[in-house]
Amino acid sequence: MALILVVLLLTGLPLGWLGIEDIRGALTYAGRITGAILILVSIATLVGAVAAWDHWFRNRIPYSGTVALIGTVAAFLTNAALLLMTFKDVDSTAYRVLWCLITVGCAWAVFAVWRTSVEIPAPKRVAAAVIATGLIALANFGYERLYQPSQHGARPLITMTVGKPVLRQDRKAFALPVDIRAENRSDVGFYVLGTEFHAMGERVKISATDRKRKQWRDDAEKWRTFQEKHPLSRREIQQPGELVAAQPWASAGNWIEPGDTFVTQTVVQLPIDTPYDQLAFYANASFARKDRLGLGQMQQTGYSWSGGEVPTWAKGTKDDDVVVYRGRVYENNAIAAHTRDPRHVTVYWQFGVHGADLLQAIRRNGEESRINNESVDRELESRYGIVDSRQGPLERTLWDVKSGH
Repeated sequence: MALILVVLLLTGLPLGWLGIEDIRGALTYAGRITGAILILVSIATLVGAVAAWDHWFRNRIPYSGTVALIGTVAAFLTNAALLLMTFKDVDSTAYRVLWCLITVGCAWAVFAVWRTSVEIPAPKRVAAAVIATGLIALANFGYERLYQPSQHGARPLITMTVGKPVLRQDRKAFALPVDIRAENRSDVGFYVLGTEFHAMGERVKISATDRKRKQWRDDAEKWRTFQEKHPLSRREIQQPGELVAAQPWASAGNWIEPGDTFVTQTVVQLPIDTPYDQLAFYANASFARKDRLGLGQMQQTGYSWSGGEVPTWAKGTKDDDVVVYRGRVYENNAIAAHTRDPRHVTVYWQFGVHGADLLQAIRRNGEESRINNESVDRELESRYGIVDSRQGPLERTLWDVKSGH
């Protein structure tokens, strides 16, 4: 009897506590439903503990044996489901061992109560109630663990518009305004992890004769080394672009709600005698779904040129500079918050002569330099709803400006 009480109390009290936390703070509707289910299981388990005590020693409560059996079965099924979850989601070995012991203890408690020849009134109704409860729990579990992770399509849309060039009064320089627009057409909100805009100056020579097939192949091979991937051309001879401007266009840590639109404008200025024939514009951003994680304040934590720690995989070329942003990640449900190690999202903004880029990674403390295999990174991105949105190249010729028109 003492062991049954210990097992039921070790199940009911923590589940009630986790359920209350989920009701208050889970990021999704499904998470709050899970919290409500945990509270109901907690109540059933604690009532089952009281009924088991009465069934063993007093027998004053009608059908106390049946109530005790229902409580132990609910505790066993819930702990078994949580035990299965620990093999994928839980970082702590101690939690796995604890849930394994409690699950075994609950299975023993079910057997111990059942072997006292419990009389079940209206067994069909009781079975129907148990089956209905199980189906609800299974449907919620499937929605949260199977359906939601499969929804990868949601992401804000980035568009750019290049305005008309404006000459300086002395006609020795000009400016090109660029409007950047981020629109969230999905039904979920997004945190902004990081953004970057950059413009590349490009020289384009025109061949007097048709270029040979080998030259086309040489151009295609350059796609592996240069950020800009130009179409093959019969007459154009593309040269590697050079960075002429780069900047973030939205503050890291902000968010964009469903249906919201964010618009900003930047200006690229060059001398009128610039050697470039055209400009290529790029706008990139990294977002995280607000229903998959909570995000602490994103802060700049270092610079590659002043001793900031940048892992080798995020350094780009040896000539690139890197600015590092970092913020704390909070899990979207109470169970994960208590059983997973603290994690941070780190965003690396690279920029150099040959372009700019934005990289992000979610790692545990002390593992920022760790290189995960591709499947692990995809799983983390899916779990926390990390998506990238890119726009570009948007190219604009400068011939009209340089000719004085």
